[in-house]
Amino acid sequence: MIKKVLILGGGFAGLEAAIFLRKEGLDVTMISNREYFYIYPTSIWIPTGEQKFEDICVDLQELSKAHGFELILEEVTDIISKQNKVITSKNEYDYEYLVIAMGSGKMKHKGLENTLSICGKPKDSLKIKDKIDELITKGSGKIAMGFGGNPKDPSNVRGGPAFEVIFNVHNQLKKLGIRDRYELTFFAPMAEPGARMGKQALKMMDIFFNKLKINTRFGKKIKSFEPDGIIFEDDSKLESDFTMFIPAGDGHDVIVNSDLPLNESGFVKINDYCEISHNFDETTESQEGKYKVFAIGDSAAIEGPDWRAKQGHIAEVMAKNVAFNIKQMETGNEERKGYEEHLNILCVMDSGDGAAFVYRDNKGGKMIPMPVIGHWLKKGWGWYCKNSKLGKIPRIPGM
Repeated sequence: MIKKVLILGGGFAGLEAAIFLRKEGLDVTMISNREYFYIYPTSIWIPTGEQKFEDICVDLQELSKAHGFELILEEVTDIISKQNKVITSKNEYDYEYLVIAMGSGKMKHKGLENTLSICGKPKDSLKIKDKIDELITKGSGKIAMGFGGNPKDPSNVRGGPAFEVIFNVHNQLKKLGIRDRYELTFFAPMAEPGARMGKQALKMMDIFFNKLKINTRFGKKIKSFEPDGIIFEDDSKLESDFTMFIPAGDGHDVIVNSDLPLNESGFVKINDYCEISHNFDETTESQEGKYKVFAIGDSAAIEGPDWRAKQGHIAEVMAKNVAFNIKQMETGNEERKGYEEHLNILCVMDSGDGAAFVYRDNKGGKMIPMPVIGHWLKKGWGWYCKNSKLGKIPRIPGM
C-alpha cells in the first residue's frame, strides 16, 4: 500500500504535520498506536481531580474527519527508510514521504517500576491520582516528585510538569486543610534543576519551594527506586510513600532498531529543515532529499544552545515547516523553512492557584508570576487547543 505522505505518531508533532500537510493539498496517512490525541500539558490536573481523563483526550477519528487525513490505528514495528517501507503489527506500507513523530523512549533506571510518570503512558495519570487519593484517605504521608536527565542529550528533559504536579498537590492538600500532615520533597540528580529556564527562574523556584515548605534533594545521582523511597549514589535514602518521577527521553526502540541515522542517544539526526540524510559526511556529496524522510518533535535530535528543550510548540513549528518543505519539494521549488531560529523555552507553569510565565531565548530568561489569572489562562489554553485542533474555532497565528 503506497501512501503519499506517511506520518508515524499522533501527538503534537504528528497531528500538526497532518493538519498542515492537508492544508498544502497533499494526501496524508497517519499511523498511531493510540486512538486519541492527548494534551499532555493539561494532564497535570488529572492527579488532583481538577480535570477528567476524557477532557484531555481528542478522538483521532474525529480529527481525521475534520482535516481529511487517513488514520490507521496500528503499532509500528519496523522502519526501513532505504526501502521506503514501514512495517506495523498488521501490515506493510510504502510511502513517497515519511514523517517520523513517534516521540521518544525513556532513560532506564533501576526500580523504575516503583514510580509513575505524568509524562509517560496517558493512563498513568489516573494511577497517580489513585496514589494521591490513597494517601489523602490515609491522612498523612511522604510524597516525592522529580525528574531526571540524559547526559548524552539534555534537550529531551521534562522538568516543568514535575514542578507543576507537586505544586498542584500542595495546593490540593492545602485546600483540604491537611497540608501539614504531608512531607513533600522535590528531587533531581542535577545541582540546579530548572537552570535552563534562566537565572531569574532558578531563584524564583527556590523561593517557591521555601514558601510552600517543599523539601529539595538536588545534585545526587539516582542509584535505584525502591517501593518505599529513592536510593542515591552515596547510599542515602529519601523515604517516600509515593514517588512520581519523569525520566529523561532516550531513543524510541523502533527508531533505535531502524536504519535511520541517529545521535548517541538514539534520536534521529536531521538538518535545519528536519530532513534526514544517510550521509552526514560533509566531505562527500550531500544525500539530503534522496530518501524524503523527516523527523520532528521528540523523535528528532535537535541542535542549538545548551538550554534547548523539546517542547510542544517547537514540535509544532517543525511540523509546519515540514509541511511547507514537502510542498516545495513537490513543486520543484528550492525554498525551505528551518526550525533552529525558532528555538526557545515557553511555558505557563501552573501551581493550582496561579501560574508563572516562563520564557528563555539566546538573550536570557524570565519568569513572571501570574497569581490566580495564570491558572485560568492555562485552563483556557487547554480548551483552545482541543477546539482549534478540531477546527471548531479559528487558530490564533503562532499558537
